[in-house]
Amino acid sequence: MTRRAARAVLLAAALLGCGSTGSDAGPGRAPGLEKLPPELRDAAYLGREIFDLVDRAADYKGSHRGRPPRTLKQMGLDSLDGPIVRRIATISDSSVVTVAYRQPRGRTVASCEATTRILEEAALNEGKFTLVCMTPSGAITKHEVPGL
Repeated sequence: MTRRAARAVLLAAALLGCGSTGSDAGPGRAPGLEKLPPELRDAAYLGREIFDLVDRAADYKGSHRGRPPRTLKQMGLDSLDGPIVRRIATISDSSVVTVAYRQPRGRTVASCEATTRILEEAALNEGKFTLVCMTPSGAITKHEVPGL
C-alpha cells in the first residue's frame, strides 16, 4: 500500500470516528429504547450516557494512580452533548456523574445520577443497574434501567 493510500485510509477512519455517537438521537430514536415503556425511556437514555461516563471515570482513576477526574475536561469530554448536559463531581475520592436534559419539559425524568457502583451492579445483574433520578417537578425517583 502506498503512503497516499495509507493516509486516505487513516483519514477515512478518523472521519468515521468523528461521526455521531447516537447521543444526539434522543430517547425515542436511540437504538433499543423504542421498545421500552414511555416512563422508562428517558431514564434509560440518560442511563446509557451515565454508564459510559462512569466507565470512563473509572478508567481515568485506574490510569492516574487512584485519583478520580475532577472535571469532564480532564477526561477529554465536553459538558454539553446534543440534548443533554453532563456533570461530574468528586465526593470522598469517588466520582458522581449527573446527566440532565437541557429541555426537561414533557419528559418523565429531568436528570439522573450514579457512581461507579453501577459498574458492579450491571456486571452482577445481567446489565441492569439503578439510577437515582429527578422528575421535572423535583421528585426523586429510582429507575432500574436495562443494560446496553
